[in-house]
Amino acid sequence: MSKVVLITGGSSGIGKSIGEFLYHKGYIVYGTSRNPELVLNSVFPLVALDVRNVESIQEAVSKIIATTGKLDIVINNAGVGITGALEEIPTEEIKNNFETNFFGPIEVMKAVLPQMRNQKSGLIINITSIAAYMGLPYRSVYSASKGALELITEALRMEVKSFGIKITNVAPGDFATNIASGRFHAPLVKGSAYEIPYGNTLKMMDEHVVSGSNPNEMATAIYKIINAKEPKIHYKVGIFMQKFSIVLKRVLPDKVYEKMLMNHYKL
Repeated sequence: MSKVVLITGGSSGIGKSIGEFLYHKGYIVYGTSRNPELVLNSVFPLVALDVRNVESIQEAVSKIIATTGKLDIVINNAGVGITGALEEIPTEEIKNNFETNFFGPIEVMKAVLPQMRNQKSGLIINITSIAAYMGLPYRSVYSASKGALELITEALRMEVKSFGIKITNVAPGDFATNIASGRFHAPLVKGSAYEIPYGNTLKMMDEHVVSGSNPNEMATAIYKIINAKEPKIHYKVGIFMQKFSIVLKRVLPDKVYEKMLMNHYKL
């Protein structure tokens, strides 16, 4: 019987690419969207789910299990970007980001773990970011929320391993998606101490997304992970220099690495 896959945030970008790839490979794919009725071009069914709303998570998961009788793979893909000088990002927006990027995936995992434990099998893939491995200027909140998800995944893997459940992180670099249009940008404030460096960094970030890799690369990577006998704890998907930046973070002295980042962002 084909494996059942749930992908949060499956209506666009990386989530949509993963869903379409797995659907054409014969998997039973369910994506999620806050407003699935507005998505007209999905090749796989979309169910209503808002990762910030526990009831909607539980309803969506229950609906899929009631329809298929099982849930084999869950891909926590839903996420949002956020940029700005930390001093100028409203605290409410920081909390909103963590609700989507951190607490949302936690609630999804809580909702699916009982079914996977009953099955004595299951795979959860948390989509994080290469930005999770370092504190990036003007992306502090995004780095923090994705980094927190990386760490909680490490811990949860050990807690559920005896139940036959596998969990892994996949950290993408820059991909050509609509994340830039959906992220919260702290406004550029005329006369602010951060006006020029933040403006320059914001322009650079948007250029990186526009020239980013094809999301199908993520889909291929996810497919390989699903078929791995023992998935690793961490995967990185992106161009060489993005992945190599994590290696440099491990081996370089902190201040040398900091200087390297500041040179990159022209700070």
